[in-house]
Amino acid sequence: MKIQSSFWFVLSLFLAIGFVSCDDDDPVTPEPETITEIAAADAQFSTLVSALTRTGLDQTLNGGGSFTVFAPTNDAFAKLGVDLSTLTDEALTEILLYHVLGAEIKAGEISDGQTYVTTAAETAPGNRALSMLIEKSASGVAINGNVNVTATDIDATNGVIHVVDAVIMPMDVVNHAIANSNFTSLVGALSSASGDLVNVLSGTGPFTVFAPLNSAFDEISSVTATLSNDQLRDVLTYHVAAGNVTASELTNGDVVTVNGAKFTVTLGTDVILTDEQGNESKVILTDVQATNGIIHVIDKVIIPVL
Repeated sequence: MKIQSSFWFVLSLFLAIGFVSCDDDDPVTPEPETITEIAAADAQFSTLVSALTRTGLDQTLNGGGSFTVFAPTNDAFAKLGVDLSTLTDEALTEILLYHVLGAEIKAGEISDGQTYVTTAAETAPGNRALSMLIEKSASGVAINGNVNVTATDIDATNGVIHVVDAVIMPMDVVNHAIANSNFTSLVGALSSASGDLVNVLSGTGPFTVFAPLNSAFDEISSVTATLSNDQLRDVLTYHVAAGNVTASELTNGDVVTVNGAKFTVTLGTDVILTDEQGNESKVILTDVQATNGIIHVIDKVIIPVL
C-alpha cells in the first residue's frame, strides 16, 4: 500500500507540473494596437511614421476615433522623388491627411466601380475637405487612377490600414479630370482648344467646373468635329464659373461663366442646366472637391451661341 500511495503521489505531481508547463506554453494574445503603433512596429512604414511624428499626426492616429489610412511604404515615398524636409509642415500635413478618411472602411465595403470619398485634408477653398477617387475592379483597388492598394484590412483599435504603392497627392480640377477615365474626352478637348486651358485651370482659381462625361461628347461628336480651336475654347469655358460653388450653394437663375456667356440653373428633383440654345443637361454627381475648385458632373455638353 505504501508503494501504491507513493506511485499516485508521483503521478499527481507529474500531472500538476504538466498542466503548469502547458499553461506556460500557451500563445500570448497581443495587446490591441492603434494605427500609429502598428505603423511604428513595421519597418516598411518608417518614412511615414517620421512624417506623422514631425507633423503631430502620430498622436491623432494614436488616439480615439475611427479612421481609414491608406499607408504609403518607404518605397512609395522614394518613388515620389521629393525630399520631405523641403516641404513646410503645412504642406506635409495636407499630403498626410489626404491619405486619411474619417471613418473605418474595410476592403469588402468598397463598392465596385468608381466612388468619390471625402478625406481629412481640409485645405480646399473655404477650408473644405478634398475628394479622392476610389475605383474597384476585378484587378484590384486604385486611388486617383494611378495608386494601387497592395494590402488591405490591417486592423487597429481605432480603424484600419490599407497599404498603397505610391504617395497620394492632392489634385487640382485638371488632375481630377485626368484621373477619371470617364473624362478622357474632356481632357482631350482641353488640350486641343486654344487658350492653354490646361494651365489656366491648373491655376489658383477657384473654379466651379461642370464636367461633361465622355458619353456627352460622343453625342455631339459631329458638332465638335466642325469647331475651330477658338470655338472649342468657348464651349469649354462655358462650363466654368468663378468661385468654389458647392451643390448646396447653387440657386435658381443665371450663371455667368468665365467666357462671359450665361446658362440657367433650375433646381428641383434634378438640377438642370439650360444653355443659350435651349438645350438641357442634368447634374448627375456633385461636389468633387479639388485643391483649386470643385467639379459637378453633367450628362450633356452645354453650348453657348458661337
